[in-house]
Amino acid sequence: MIIFLSGSINSGKTIIAGFLKKQFPRSAHIEVDTIHDMYDWMPLKEAIPLNLKNALSLTQNFIEEEIDVIITYPLSRDEYEYFNKNLPLEIQRFFFTLNPRLDHALTNRGSRELTEWEIERIKYHYKTGVNNPGFGITIDNTMQTPEETLSDILYYIEQREIRYKMED
Repeated sequence: MIIFLSGSINSGKTIIAGFLKKQFPRSAHIEVDTIHDMYDWMPLKEAIPLNLKNALSLTQNFIEEEIDVIITYPLSRDEYEYFNKNLPLEIQRFFFTLNPRLDHALTNRGSRELTEWEIERIKYHYKTGVNNPGFGITIDNTMQTPEETLSDILYYIEQREIRYKMED
């Protein structure tokens, strides 16, 4: 199983991925943006295709080892199609986008202090529709606790698994 958590910076992807790892102990979390840390000298615009290619390779390696994968990254439609095209059809996959209101995404939460670059990137993500991409399930988690968001995600996964079992 592959679970994609998309959404802008500061939407809660990493926190929710941590909760999902506890629910699915035999899973790996791939935070695509941290892949870029290995070659941080490369400008982001140039690094994105390589980040996605590396994330896909890691995902395929984990799948071969029967390890569930949780991927966090602000997916565009093209990137969504890239993953769908290149992943084995028999692997169940779920796409979730966390979509808090923009004013909420722009606030410092917990101990996180947003940088000016992050603030501008969040605005860019919302302007380009990363927060509501038109694929998968979009969750407005503005007023939710992380536990409530996790509960919604687990509910959708369970419902889809029930449908697949009924179709078999």
